[in-house]
Amino acid sequence: MATATATRIDNAAPTHHADLAGRGLAALAAVATGVAFVNGVLLTINASDERLFIEGWRVSSFGIFTALFALLAARPRQAAGVWEIVLVGKAALVVFGASIGDVPEARLSAIIDFGLVAVVAAAYVLCRGWLAWRPANTNPTR
Repeated sequence: MATATATRIDNAAPTHHADLAGRGLAALAAVATGVAFVNGVLLTINASDERLFIEGWRVSSFGIFTALFALLAARPRQAAGVWEIVLVGKAALVVFGASIGDVPEARLSAIIDFGLVAVVAAAYVLCRGWLAWRPANTNPTR
């Protein structure tokens, strides 16, 4: 009996307030990453030839993550796999940044990405992002 109840709750759409809060957190992640994108553009413009490619690569990553967070804010239960890809990608950066030692850029980036992981994980739970995996004909939240 408890399993059936838990399954129904896990598959239920989020409350309106939880959905708004989760979308707001995803939007916050998009804005924060957008700020990093703008800063990255400025760093790329002023980068030396040796750093030009890596700064350009970083800027493109900021742009991609900004778009992914915006997509999650706009369509949290219609982006199967996006939540999980973003969470795993950011969590991997946290682990890598924490494991490489005393590298100034890595330490700060790991701290920021840890914050993003926490915000996006909370948004995932609030929006019930796992419902994106439900087939369209049985998912009333689409």
